[in-house]
Amino acid sequence: MRDIRKSDIELLAPAGDWDCLRAAVANGADAVFFGVEKFNARARAHNFHTDELPDIISFLHRYGVKGFLTFNILVFEEELESAKELIEACIDAGVDAVIVQDLGLVKMIRELSPDFPIHGSTQMTITSPEAVEFTKPFDIERVVLGRENNLKQIKTIGDQAKLPMEVFVHGALCVSYSGQCLTSEMWGGRSANRGECAQACRLPYDLMVDGEHKPMGDIAYLLSPKDLAALELVPELIEAGVTSFKIEGRLKSPEYVANVVSKYRKAIDRYFDGENPRPTKEELRELEQSFSRGFTHGFLEGTNNKQLVEGTYPKSRGVYLGRVKQILRDGVVCELEAPLKRGDGIVFDAGDPTKKEEGGRVYDLRRKGVKFEGEAPGGEIEIIPGRNDVALARLHVGDRIWKTNDPHLDKRLRQTFETDKPYRTFPVHVRVTGAAGQPLKSVWTDTILGNTVTVESELPLAVAEKRPMTAELFEEQFGRLGGTVFELAGVDVQLAGDLIVPMRELNSMRREAAERLLELREKPPAYIKRSVGAYDDAPLTPPVSALPSGGKAQARLTVLCRSLEQVVEACRSDIDMVYADFEFIKQFPAAVEAAHAAGKRIALATPRIHMPGETGYFKNILNLGPDAVLVRNTGAVYWFLRYFAEHPSEKRPMLIGDFSLNVANHKAVSLFREAGLDRVTPSYDLNVQQMVDLLRRSDTSTLEVVIHQHLPMFHTEHCVYCTFMSPGTNYTNCGRPCEEQRASLRDRVGFSHPVRVDEGCRNTVYNAIDQSGAEYLKDFMELGVSTFRVEFLEESAEKVREVLGLYGRALRGEISGTQVWKTLKSTNQLGVTRGQLVK
Repeated sequence: MRDIRKSDIELLAPAGDWDCLRAAVANGADAVFFGVEKFNARARAHNFHTDELPDIISFLHRYGVKGFLTFNILVFEEELESAKELIEACIDAGVDAVIVQDLGLVKMIRELSPDFPIHGSTQMTITSPEAVEFTKPFDIERVVLGRENNLKQIKTIGDQAKLPMEVFVHGALCVSYSGQCLTSEMWGGRSANRGECAQACRLPYDLMVDGEHKPMGDIAYLLSPKDLAALELVPELIEAGVTSFKIEGRLKSPEYVANVVSKYRKAIDRYFDGENPRPTKEELRELEQSFSRGFTHGFLEGTNNKQLVEGTYPKSRGVYLGRVKQILRDGVVCELEAPLKRGDGIVFDAGDPTKKEEGGRVYDLRRKGVKFEGEAPGGEIEIIPGRNDVALARLHVGDRIWKTNDPHLDKRLRQTFETDKPYRTFPVHVRVTGAAGQPLKSVWTDTILGNTVTVESELPLAVAEKRPMTAELFEEQFGRLGGTVFELAGVDVQLAGDLIVPMRELNSMRREAAERLLELREKPPAYIKRSVGAYDDAPLTPPVSALPSGGKAQARLTVLCRSLEQVVEACRSDIDMVYADFEFIKQFPAAVEAAHAAGKRIALATPRIHMPGETGYFKNILNLGPDAVLVRNTGAVYWFLRYFAEHPSEKRPMLIGDFSLNVANHKAVSLFREAGLDRVTPSYDLNVQQMVDLLRRSDTSTLEVVIHQHLPMFHTEHCVYCTFMSPGTNYTNCGRPCEEQRASLRDRVGFSHPVRVDEGCRNTVYNAIDQSGAEYLKDFMELGVSTFRVEFLEESAEKVREVLGLYGRALRGEISGTQVWKTLKSTNQLGVTRGQLVK
């Protein structure tokens, strides 16, 4: 094992406002991540303002804490200028790094500054060593791995890619891979890739199996994971090579920040101090108290679908106290499993969180009718709620009781950061020299950072007649640093003889030294900043009509199929290329054979996610000799480009980047094209106007627009089939019900959304209703787009024939786009939002 020092490990805390920032610093964070009013993945947080950046960074640097700005959303074309201004403000303020999702933004940052630090957000969906390698040409100094990586994979990635890794250790878990969730905007107009997640995963769903409703008792929250708490795994995370321990929670309270940061600080410190780093029961209970949907280790110890999703409630509960054993005239009896005291908040859980739940404050505690003073640590206790707080008639024997709030804990946590004293102090060493007739010279060194200032007395040193200055005197006078972030570590006195200056001189020198050392601490780092326009590389191009006077469209149709039946039927129509995107790779050879027999080109799709050790899948694809590969993640992009660089004599298929690469602006198009992709598919996050904006600044001959599809909403490591349709915990013991049955999730409106499985046992939940962007075909063709894709899910051969016939006629100008979607009864929509096409 490599030699790991405490200084190698960073504890990274969230901050949604100034109180949270102070709580993080006061409780031991090494770094803080925060957002400003725009361009961050927590649009609902209070957030800071751009003009506060200098104050934030100087405050953090005063305490030796780094500040990272979250810029972890997709940036649309017309936002690039404003994004550039924010990056310039970050450079000027000395922000320690910016956390980025959009690779187009990465490209622009590097155009602005070659040395400004960039961290790759978890929204980049980096889950393999190859994905890390893809980021290296852009000098991304750190990556935030997907929450789905386990400890073994984390170690593999670190060993192979040798780039610092940041890993989420605490907080809410997204059921979908970050950067790959389109549900929120699809259903609510609030995009997760734009920081506005509406948490569709926390809603109840009915499980439908082969079209029939499967009763699940009180389990309704099929996609709502418990919260991540890896406090017990701190040693394993350190030894796996994790550099930064990241705590989720920019929407949480300062008490939450203080609580969680302090617990992880203690665990990390204990590990390096040789003490037992494992948390106590009390520490775990306090963590649950601040916020918990129930704790899990997530995927860190591997996939265990049964432990990840409990399914009975979607919101924070706090600490479990026990169940109602008896209902009294003025309260309830409970066998307590955790401590409880007067003033604590409680809620009664009858198993249906969609209905109003009874709850309130504890007014009194009794044991066998006798009032209980102080905290009840456990045992059979009578809980008396506050008068009018709880309607006892609505309670049932067997209801679960949760402690939702602990005022004493909150008070203790607030006291850590609501103080006038400095949150931390840093040692300074002073060297004093001088001779009679000369000024007293003092050299002050901030020993942590190595900053040094020299301060001299205004008056010269005089020969002391009675009491010369001693080392003890200097220690006393220079040690009066209370109220500053410094404390005296030692004084080295080298005076030539018995000398003296007035005491006020020493006090003045001390104040000046402390002020100047503080200025050096707070001074922002200097980065290179170039003057570059956001659109210097892509002036607006005039529309170029793709409809010549003859009236025949030059546009081509490609078709993505998810069954062999669909492939065979698609090859009978007038299409340019067919894509095979099957659940199991064993079905690929038949698809290739069918396409080539029909004289059609075929592309094979990679999985959307690529984990360590899964590159064999890519080699298998190449062995089948496809004409193209639909590449769905940056790990796959890197693998294929490197493979053909190392095997130049082999015939290279066309490499087409799919929507999941999240291309939202012309710079991202350029980045992937310069990397080596032949064609790129824009992100589904773009509405029609944003798509037009992108097309007007891009080489449209290299773009492929998806014009018809069932939108893939959730893409998740959590397997619905395994969790709710088998006795197993993961793919090794689930019995693979996905091969025999078809599951779907029925929402509150009554739509059943199909759940499909890929080769890696990952689930995709597709929207029940297909959607069509046929309305905009003419506009896109006039902008030079010549390749349009139609995607099928569970359609029959007959339906494939009908859909392709309609789109073929629309491309030839024989019918309008409106006729297409109305005939198909599809939603008139492009990507996740309808938007308005402004002409």
